[in-house]
Amino acid sequence: MLAPNLDAAQPLEIAAADYEIVRRAVEYVNLRFRDQPEVEEIARAAGVPPRALTELFRRWCGLTPKDFLQAVTIDAARRVLSQSDNVLDAAYELGLSGPGRLHDLFVVHESMSPGEWKTGGAGLVIRYGFHASQFGKALAMVAPRGLCGLAFADEGEEEPALADMRRRWPNAIYIEDPLATAPYAARIFDARAWSANDPLRIVFIGTDFEVQVWETLMRIPMGKATTYSSIAGCVERPKAARAVGAAVGKNPISFVVPCHRVIGKNGDLTGYHWGLTRKRAILGWEAGRLCKAWGGL
Repeated sequence: MLAPNLDAAQPLEIAAADYEIVRRAVEYVNLRFRDQPEVEEIARAAGVPPRALTELFRRWCGLTPKDFLQAVTIDAARRVLSQSDNVLDAAYELGLSGPGRLHDLFVVHESMSPGEWKTGGAGLVIRYGFHASQFGKALAMVAPRGLCGLAFADEGEEEPALADMRRRWPNAIYIEDPLATAPYAARIFDARAWSANDPLRIVFIGTDFEVQVWETLMRIPMGKATTYSSIAGCVERPKAARAVGAAVGKNPISFVVPCHRVIGKNGDLTGYHWGLTRKRAILGWEAGRLCKAWGGL
């Protein structure tokens, strides 16, 4: 694959081009992470020279491929989980969450009424557009009150991704309008735009229980993780871990509502609606951001 033209491209376009190579590297890591493969081996699987892969990873997430590999191993997941036993309660105590500031992206939210959800979005106008992101093509969907959907698609899978999202609110009116959704995509994927003074407005469209679960997800800080059973306890349904899992899987606003931070009790990353490869990539990218904030590994 040709390297992107760094002089002509915009930062998110560069990150999106980098992700195509990152995706191949992560897919290989998915298969071989227990063996801790060397950079040369990962680079060969990704189809680029080792030095180019290292430079690309540093540009994309701030980590070397080896550091990234360590960040997404099951041992790292277990360690994060062991340090996050009470993360959903601690979030409020530490001021990391609250009614007006709900997580890393500085998000404020509201929910549509149960009646609006039951109609399948009848009469609701949703504008949508595909945009470049660090994790492949992002499908942003915007209702009059704010962002209501965010999905991902690999190259050539845009139509299935759109169809999947439209099935959630089958009676809504959909208008392709990337100019309307572009500011939301830039606000989400450019970390320089994350500002408490300019919160991202989102709107939840789901059942009362689903919304409760999604609100709980927003209390998981970057670099932390929790389990389905912990969320079940938090929403006062301690025996409903399976129902919680279903609600997590239906989260319509990926990344912003961080369902990727939910893992199995044993540290297994488990499934992800937009693919386990992408889940590992997002967690690794977040590890890189934290590494920068802490001044290195």
